Amino acid sequence: MPLSLASFLLLALVVLLLSAGIEDVRTREIANWKNALIALLAPGWWMASGLSLWPGVAIQLAVAVAVFGLFVGAFWLGQMGGGDVKLIGALALWLPPQPLLWMLVLMSLLGGALTLLMVADKLLRKKKQLPEIPYGVAIALAALLVIREPILNQFR
Repeated sequence: MPLSLASFLLLALVVLLLSAGIEDVRTREIANWKNALIALLAPGWWMASGLSLWPGVAIQLAVAVAVFGLFVGAFWLGQMGGGDVKLIGALALWLPPQPLLWMLVLMSLLGGALTLLMVADKLLRKKKQLPEIPYGVAIALAALLVIREPILNQFR
């Protein structure tokens, strides 16, 4: 059975998210090409999922620009890395508003838990410097949890 375009795109997104999360843990950076590829694959996803040009794509773009702008503010305040902000913006191109909101909530909860773990590790090891949180892990995991439904439902 050949792989459909939608299945291929979801598989590519999963691989890119896993790769971004691993890279962020290792280097505390997410490569620009990964974020760019996630963003560039989104129009293919829109087409494969039957999203209408108006108002579907227009809403998707508007929400993505708004979300990206919001997180650019977090970057500007020194609260997030640039790769994290770009990853969120790229994912906002994929997810409709409701799933995107769920992803952002999950990302915040997972990021908070990750931060607590890293602060506890800092205290236990008596490190002087503040930990640099690989927030890309929380973003990728939240996105994977949100997109799991379309991935798993196609095999039923």
